[in-house]
Amino acid sequence: MHASPTRPEITPNYRKEAEREIRRFVRDWTRRDDRLAALSYFGTFAVYFLTLWLAITAWPTWWLVVPLIVINAASGVRLYVLQHDTGHNSLFSTARLNTLAGHALSTFTLTPFAVMQHNHNEHHSHLGNLEERDTTEIFTMTLREWNAADWKKRLFYRLYRNPALMIPIGGLFTYVFAYRWPKNAGRIAPRQVILHNLALAGWIALIWAFAGVPGLIVYGGTVFVAACLGVFLVYLQHNFEDTWWDRKPDLNPARAALQGSSALDLGWWFDLAVANITYHDIHHFNANIPSYRLRVCHRALRKHYDVQTIGWGEALRSFTLKLWDEDAERLVPFPKERQVVPPIVPAE
Repeated sequence: MHASPTRPEITPNYRKEAEREIRRFVRDWTRRDDRLAALSYFGTFAVYFLTLWLAITAWPTWWLVVPLIVINAASGVRLYVLQHDTGHNSLFSTARLNTLAGHALSTFTLTPFAVMQHNHNEHHSHLGNLEERDTTEIFTMTLREWNAADWKKRLFYRLYRNPALMIPIGGLFTYVFAYRWPKNAGRIAPRQVILHNLALAGWIALIWAFAGVPGLIVYGGTVFVAACLGVFLVYLQHNFEDTWWDRKPDLNPARAALQGSSALDLGWWFDLAVANITYHDIHHFNANIPSYRLRVCHRALRKHYDVQTIGWGEALRSFTLKLWDEDAERLVPFPKERQVVPPIVPAE
């Protein structure tokens, strides 16, 4: 975490007055600009289709195909971030434009728009709430729960939180299988999920018709790399040492946003590749900030406050942290031995 002693801290020592000041500060970056939105939207599509075509035509020259697959996968992740923006109605200036753009992205992000929008809005509503962890993208067990768990639950959780399994297998399961019929699709948008799956099947059939087996191999490679990058990002957005969780009535949504969400400082090229979703703290604090303004907003905010940022070293170390310690208020590794932890006493 990078900090300077010369400016007031936002986190970890959260202050109520800082919340009001930051809320006023970030409001200046919530204005939508359809020109910037269109440039980001259509520019990303151009990179996506161009790199996919180049990778297919370069087959089987691996030293060309592999880098092109990586770039194509990054553009696919960026399309997903833009779809996420449309779900918040923060990319374009009108709800209608955002909805149309979000649906148009669905086939290429492998994600039905209405289901994504519903699930993600629930995630925002319950951020940092230990009693609503089923709405988070990555489940986190508490230290108390770990110490009380039997060996089967511990084994499953160890496998689940193992990055060698969670990133590739979790990514493929989520984007390739789970979104084909999400668990809540029946009550949200079953017709849309069916149409989405038909459109996706048509897109894959089109690749097969024009490029045959090499096309399917290249497309499968881009989906795999994009899924891995997506889970890598989703994990780091809320799983790092100085994150924050709590229970009602003490849960503070603003603190959950500013401290419980990360700001990944992984370089300009990485920010460009993922449409600035790396600055997840201010996104959760104000979801009306478009992705094309998140980076500049965050940089401006750092001039006035010490905002916790995470570089590559801490980002990679975060994958060794597995459990939320409610007493220490930090994410910790698995303990070497079973500990006796007193149960939580419900507030009266």
